[in-house]
Amino acid sequence: MTITSNISVQNDNLVVQGKTILTKIPDNVILTPVTGAGSDSGAFIGATFEQSKSLHVFPIGVLEGLRFMCCFRFKLWWMTQRMGTCGKDIPLETQFMLLESKDEVNGNDAPTVYTVFLPLLEGQFRAVLQGNEKSEIEICLESGDKAVETSQGTHLVYVHAGTNPFEVITQSVKAAERHMQTFHHREKKKMPSFLDWFGWCTWDAFYTDVTAEGVDDGLRSLSEGGTPPRFLIIDDGWQQIENKEKDTNCVVQEGAQFATRLVGIKENAKFQKNDPKDTQVSGLKSVVDNAKQRHNVKQVYAWHALAGYWGGVKPAASGMEHYDSALAYPVQSPGVLGNQPDIVMDSLAVHGLGLVNPKKVFNFYNELHSYLASCGIDGVKVDVQNIIETLGAGLGGRVSLTRSYHQALEASIARNFADNGCISCMCHNTDGLYSAKQTAIVRASDDYYPRDPASHTIHIASVAYNTLFLGEFMQPDWDMFHSLHPTAEYHAAARAVGGCAIYVSDKPGNHNFDLLRKLVLPDGSVLRAQLPGRPTRDCLFADPARDGISLLKIWNMNKFTGIVGVFNCQGAGWCKDTKKNRIHDTSPGTLTGLVRAEDADFISEVAGKDWSGDSIAYAYKSGELVRLPKGASIPLTLKVLEYELFHISPLKEITANISFAPIGLLDMFNSSGAIQSMDINTVTDKKQELFAGEVSSSSPTALISLSVRGCGRFGAYSSQRPVRCAVDGAETEFNYDAEVGLVTLNLPVTKEEMFRWHAEILV
Repeated sequence: MTITSNISVQNDNLVVQGKTILTKIPDNVILTPVTGAGSDSGAFIGATFEQSKSLHVFPIGVLEGLRFMCCFRFKLWWMTQRMGTCGKDIPLETQFMLLESKDEVNGNDAPTVYTVFLPLLEGQFRAVLQGNEKSEIEICLESGDKAVETSQGTHLVYVHAGTNPFEVITQSVKAAERHMQTFHHREKKKMPSFLDWFGWCTWDAFYTDVTAEGVDDGLRSLSEGGTPPRFLIIDDGWQQIENKEKDTNCVVQEGAQFATRLVGIKENAKFQKNDPKDTQVSGLKSVVDNAKQRHNVKQVYAWHALAGYWGGVKPAASGMEHYDSALAYPVQSPGVLGNQPDIVMDSLAVHGLGLVNPKKVFNFYNELHSYLASCGIDGVKVDVQNIIETLGAGLGGRVSLTRSYHQALEASIARNFADNGCISCMCHNTDGLYSAKQTAIVRASDDYYPRDPASHTIHIASVAYNTLFLGEFMQPDWDMFHSLHPTAEYHAAARAVGGCAIYVSDKPGNHNFDLLRKLVLPDGSVLRAQLPGRPTRDCLFADPARDGISLLKIWNMNKFTGIVGVFNCQGAGWCKDTKKNRIHDTSPGTLTGLVRAEDADFISEVAGKDWSGDSIAYAYKSGELVRLPKGASIPLTLKVLEYELFHISPLKEITANISFAPIGLLDMFNSSGAIQSMDINTVTDKKQELFAGEVSSSSPTALISLSVRGCGRFGAYSSQRPVRCAVDGAETEFNYDAEVGLVTLNLPVTKEEMFRWHAEILV
């Protein structure tokens, strides 16, 4: 089998752009090149089988001696990362893999080729990758319904290659989108407006014991400290569920008994209230009205599970009979069972889940969401999503059932919530990702666990690596965190570079406002980076959680700068032997690394075509400003749970001896995210320049005009001392550190939302 393409099978080897990726390709494996635009960069892997079955596990070739990074489900709900160099290193339930291949013949000048493997959905079947002891890559193809069988799959894994890893990943997902036509890329989706506002979630503050009074206390507490939440999530604990006594013998996590079922779509007694005439009114509406009217909250979301509640909808519950809910018992796929067991599944396997009839599930969602909307709710956090994949037996299989639920969910959200109000959670399966045409926000890793010391470093690392894949479908959500916690600053810095929503789950009265003011402006808005934050190119195949030598670098972009966050994440990770996150090094060492301007991979795009390659780097935590010549690097040293944020600003060479680079609000984590616009006008010596309404007595060279959102110390680099500075047309005092070229001036506090100051610097 030989096909002329940049991806082909030659002599039983899979060859990608001249480099051998897999060897010993079996005879039953089929390679189908993509036709149309970019067809020379992609191909589909499929196979034929002698028997028709609902589950096939088969090899597609041997992988040896190539570095890879993959995202795999370590438990039913969530992915994490794994690095390796051969097929036997590939875990069960691998849903995304990126390989690196270098040209050993032509030396270091030959470009590195990056190859993406995307296991897909085909018909009623789902494919994932895994390795075996022979270092073969295997495809596990399953329907989840013994009655749904196949004897072939022609488009099971999409393979795409190129020399820029981030572009290759994006191109591969867009190619899958064109082929499958069942989902949309993130760039096509409407982003909910809450992303740009600070939020508070009730979960870690109250767990399921949340009350109407607790919601009010939490909002008031944060507002009084000068960081007003404009976004609220009322998490698990507000719904009407079975009134079961807590079973002391039942394994419980954060107060939730997982077999409990929903018995009504309205709020429970904790949120209900009586009016003066002693008639019951909607307490949920009162809670929402109070949040919006007294605390100026803009968006309120409510939690529910994809099945309604953890244990689904109670069959024949009063008022809910028309949903035709029936008990179903989950059956997990072999790959999930081979990784981490889950207490949710242990509970449901015994007690069952009340599954709404797929033909009635839109009615269920629509009635639930229309009621929430009538109470002023703006969107929903839809949790426990992957449970649906385990319930496909007798219903056409996991892919069909998941797709029917997601289509109903998205239709209801489109009808009831104008801002595309949905956060997708516990949802890291490709059944759902490849069925999401509308949902724009995805929780990107397992939960933030404030009391689990093993969770904090791996949380940061997992989100970053998962984002390489998830960020092509939706905007990743890094989860809530506590502002008053030993790791709070570490988590806050990561979210600043993540480009994500920023929200906490503090208990009322338990806040670190000094920390929060580095994230939140007085109007309740945040300075959000523009892209999903991802590992830098030189970190893609390192293992910054386990190898003992690597720092994790995460890059993102603002409008005029790049941002690179550096984190020491060593010491903990998911263990395939104990099947849980654990601390494997109680005393991880101090590590040294390097930061370069090009770590912000798209820096040249914001720099412009005339950029020389020189930059200014501002280190947020140390406050140091460094001029960085093209190709130069900055060394840094970090202990575990330490971080630094570098803002990389391309140097603007205005004249032969005048250069300038904006930095931003020096005391905010995402300093350079404050800069909204910049205009540089050169001034000739033949005329005098009008500045702040006056004629300048000196002979300046350039007028830099900046639009800046926020308040506090604003900084910029200038190779010469400015003549004058002004804010909104009024001349203002400034400081200039001639040794490093730092100009600083103060921007006043304003109560006007999203206000932009007009700053001018005359050089």
